[in-house]
Amino acid sequence: MLEKLTTEARNSTTMHLDELSTMEILNKMNEEDVSVSKVIENQLLEIDKAVNFAIESFNQGGRLIYIGAGTSGRLGILDAVECVPTFGSPKDMVQGIIAGGLKAFTEAVEGAEDNIDDGRRDLEDIGANEKDTVIGIAASGRTPYVIGALDYAKKVNSRTVSISCNKGAKMSQHAEVAIELETGPEVLTGSTRLKAGSAQKMVLNMISTTAMIGIGKVYENLMVDLKPTNQKLEERSKRIIMEATDVEFDTASRFYNMSGHKVKVAIIMILLDCSKEEALKRIDKANGFVRSALSN
Repeated sequence: MLEKLTTEARNSTTMHLDELSTMEILNKMNEEDVSVSKVIENQLLEIDKAVNFAIESFNQGGRLIYIGAGTSGRLGILDAVECVPTFGSPKDMVQGIIAGGLKAFTEAVEGAEDNIDDGRRDLEDIGANEKDTVIGIAASGRTPYVIGALDYAKKVNSRTVSISCNKGAKMSQHAEVAIELETGPEVLTGSTRLKAGSAQKMVLNMISTTAMIGIGKVYENLMVDLKPTNQKLEERSKRIIMEATDVEFDTASRFYNMSGHKVKVAIIMILLDCSKEEALKRIDKANGFVRSALSN
């Protein structure tokens, strides 16, 4: 099977990789990476479907669940973890699951990806259900662990999406939406943490970010549900208020404190010259969308 996968093929332009200078290797890697965005462009219609699944899940109290093995699993966890501070989302709203458990995030767990039943069990353990969207990630598109997870997700009526880096991937047959990112042979043969990994990360970023925009987590192009968990993010929160309302830093800081450290609330308080209570009512009525809260 492996010889049929383009992700496992040898790149004809790097057959003498070990003879190249450092700069020649870097140039070649950069040239190969340029192709990734075009590959993604060709899959935007499928990515759009995945985003709409995620929005649908969020709106009914469901979750976006990434599941994969190795690099693919780690990328899912990375994207999921970053949603909490960026969008102020509950930590279980976007989840990443990796074959072999969290231990596998920092070290290889041999054979974990080959167990089809483990994928099912891991989704069963978190109570995957009809409200959730499950996205299986595997560069090869044939990982048994991920296929097992997708099959279980379909059984419990979750929406299902597969992300692979080969055309006609086996995994595509196990999902409602198949995103096939044909990144081709790697600079270093079979090292799918390179182009394939970059493509997967970009698509996961697109899905989670666009879905969060779709449920009101963004105003203009600002992170208005930012969770200020450290000093840097507190300062960023105040500057977001400044950008959205065109006030000075001191005013932004004052309303940030008055709002209970809620960026959305502070913005509406300033722009509508209203109380915290009124701002909260408007946000609730507008289902979290600042623009709607300002116009109603």
